[in-house]
Amino acid sequence: MSNSIDNNKNTQSSTAPTPYNNFDLQFIAGIQFIAGNWVKGKDESINHNTNPYNGEVLVEIQQATKEQLNEAFEAAEQAQKEWAKTLPAQRTALLQKVIQLMDDCHDEIIDWLIKESGSTRIKAEIELDIAKTVTVEAATYPNRVHGEIRPSNTPGKENYVFRDPLGVIALISPWNFPLHLTQRSLAPAIALGNAVVLKPASDTPITGALLLAKLFEEAGLPKGVLNVVIGAGSEIGDAIVTHDTPSLVSFTGSTPVGKHIGELAFSGDYIKDVALELGGNNPFVVLKDADLDKAVDAAVFGKFLHQGQICMAINRIIVEADIHDAFVEKFKAKVKTLKVGNPSEENTFIGPIINKNQLESLQDKIATAQKEGANLILEGRIDGQLVSPYIYTGVTADMDLFRNEIFGPLVAIVKAKDEEEALKLANDTQFGLSSAVFTGDMQRGMNFAKRMQAGMTHINDMPVNDESMVPFGGVKNSGIGRFNSDQVLEEFTRTHWVSFQNEPRDYGI
Repeated sequence: MSNSIDNNKNTQSSTAPTPYNNFDLQFIAGIQFIAGNWVKGKDESINHNTNPYNGEVLVEIQQATKEQLNEAFEAAEQAQKEWAKTLPAQRTALLQKVIQLMDDCHDEIIDWLIKESGSTRIKAEIELDIAKTVTVEAATYPNRVHGEIRPSNTPGKENYVFRDPLGVIALISPWNFPLHLTQRSLAPAIALGNAVVLKPASDTPITGALLLAKLFEEAGLPKGVLNVVIGAGSEIGDAIVTHDTPSLVSFTGSTPVGKHIGELAFSGDYIKDVALELGGNNPFVVLKDADLDKAVDAAVFGKFLHQGQICMAINRIIVEADIHDAFVEKFKAKVKTLKVGNPSEENTFIGPIINKNQLESLQDKIATAQKEGANLILEGRIDGQLVSPYIYTGVTADMDLFRNEIFGPLVAIVKAKDEEEALKLANDTQFGLSSAVFTGDMQRGMNFAKRMQAGMTHINDMPVNDESMVPFGGVKNSGIGRFNSDQVLEEFTRTHWVSFQNEPRDYGI
């Protein structure tokens, strides 16, 4: 199909939709979830939760106050003490129930992801699948966490290293993959005996928090173990980080906000651990021996999935000079077949930009690219919050498109004279989240990948990868800490060395 904008926008009623056909809908009337109760916020401000495709009002949420945030932390602190005592089998069973509910409510969850986050149906199915997969992995954690017995050089001493829950975790989740990127921290935290206070992004309070709270409630999670506070950043944004109760702050979002959270975490009365997954400037390198058709398919998917609004999305495509022109021709032809429009339709690949601020940022980048002299070979269109692809060639290392995260359907193609220059260009960034390289020689690809400065590198694939059984995270300005697999066991627990002197010790005094 042509690279056209679908103008047949849905104009449904602004009545708040029902998220489940088979669940009690009490939470629509009370939109905060504190101490196991659905209550109204007490702040004067209102969160107008809208569909980014057609502007439909989904629900209006009266936001939480600092006092309600305090109530949430108090409830979490009290509930965690008992939750940590539950048997591993009980926590596993609860998470297995959540997985079953995800299957039972598949269609409702997909519908919400499309309506609230602007997900295409393709992206929504991917997101629900990986959110469910991370929950399956988390259900194994209660039986995988363990302590150690260590030797001692002191006669008669026994050393035990216990691994305990952190206590209460503050979780701040983003809007782009709201269900998955919340559940990626939430499910392991609960599986490991912690309690959680969750603040979702303002654009996605349902799919990033309330929907999951309802799933966990229905699965039988005790009251207070999970609390959701939806509020303005100016009211509770800093307070959730500086509050004395949480031992760790888990945040996924932009690098500037992540740096601010890091500063706050060290500024209060108690120093807190942080797990930060931040921005990316992800390179996709195509070496001259690559299969061009396969590289093009991967590049198109890895750049334009969810409109490029993914921390792992391709930012720069770096192509060796020998194949540059051929790649560009094939890439442009493939991109022109993508349908841009109503995200609920099966064949739509590019849906709406999440909000007007994000749209304005992309418009600024388009203007800057023109000013800096990038070669626009495919000019997109902007209609409301729909943006069709913009492709730029002749991009150099001093241009904004090269240096900064795009987070939208704009792509920079960079020509490298050879493999070594391609590597230098790939590493020429303050970020280091995900990356990819295409080549016909696996050993060449492995040697290249090991020299890339990133937390994750994929050979003959695109950089948008997240699997629950491998560590996920970045280097440099892309964050600290790791999610998934055994690494999250360490992130969301603490060690406690306890020694036992079982015979009198000679202190030499």
